Amino acid sequence: MKKFGILRPLVAGAIAGAMALGLAVAPASADMKKREFKVVGTWGFLDHWKEREGPFWKERLPKLSGGALTANAKSQTELGLSGFEIMRLLKLGVFDAVHGVTTYVAQDSPAIEGADLSGVIQDLGTYRKANEAYRGILAREFEQKYGAKLLMIYAWPSQQLWCNLGDKSIKEYGLHQLKGKKIRTYSTTLGDFIEGVGGSAVTIAFAEVVPALQKGVADCGLTGTLPAYNAKWYQVVTHNIRIRLGYASSFLAMNLKLWNSLDKDTQALFNRELPKLEEEMWVATAKNDQRGMDCNASGPCDGPTGGMIPIEPTAADKAMLKDVVENVVLKRWAKRCGTQKCIDEWNATIGKIAGMKASM
Repeated sequence: MKKFGILRPLVAGAIAGAMALGLAVAPASADMKKREFKVVGTWGFLDHWKEREGPFWKERLPKLSGGALTANAKSQTELGLSGFEIMRLLKLGVFDAVHGVTTYVAQDSPAIEGADLSGVIQDLGTYRKANEAYRGILAREFEQKYGAKLLMIYAWPSQQLWCNLGDKSIKEYGLHQLKGKKIRTYSTTLGDFIEGVGGSAVTIAFAEVVPALQKGVADCGLTGTLPAYNAKWYQVVTHNIRIRLGYASSFLAMNLKLWNSLDKDTQALFNRELPKLEEEMWVATAKNDQRGMDCNASGPCDGPTGGMIPIEPTAADKAMLKDVVENVVLKRWAKRCGTQKCIDEWNATIGKIAGMKASM
């Protein structure tokens, strides 16, 4: 057994490291009530959960609160959830806080879906500004439809097309060639885009995509650049069509009744620390977008390369994208949205920043 004298430098180093990370090591305020939160994260094999969501709940929160606040935090994959059901479970009180994707939980609110309409924005910086402008609308919808407090908004690397064309000698492939292809989607708006280019949209949960592509249930799939790599899609697809169809707008929400029951010190801790975590999410997403494309292709990469053939969009592809977004994606969403107020709010925020206009 090691003596305390030997451990003392290690303990001092750990405390210094925690302080450098901004993690409080002082005891919690006497007014902070002890609480364990039941939390659901995103996918257990992807970096947001492994590097940010999970560590926040399991490590940072207990340290920041002096041990008063802890969490039983598990990923969707560990719990066997698809992600589509989490907000309804939050509303029922099954969970206290959940991380999720806006378009996964937009069944009860087309306005929530408006945060990530397919193909509207092609760069992450603009996308972040647009989501920030839309934050108040999302917060209202989460409260009214799900009895939830919106605490964070973040994104994933750009959602691109990954296709098994069977022949890696193919170096050019236009959007018009997707006609007749079965393409995995995970949201109504992505399905609108796929149908707009003549493809057939197939809704498949993320964890089930690789076998679906392997068995020919789908010819192509839509997901983020690094998630595609981490899930080893390169084992079953040959090409990466680099058209950006969104950034999987994501959130952290807490049951509103629970939030309102928290003492002021606990609320203050979340209000102070979660914006820091949100910033970390955006920084990581920017870095991982290019990393995912590189690793799926021929590198550089800090792991094995996927060997996919990258296909950059041509001027004709970009023109087709714009046409499908304006005449299919936005029009269909406006009909689902159903009210002029809903449409006007989108046009005044995301639409204004993106230079697009929705109308029925």
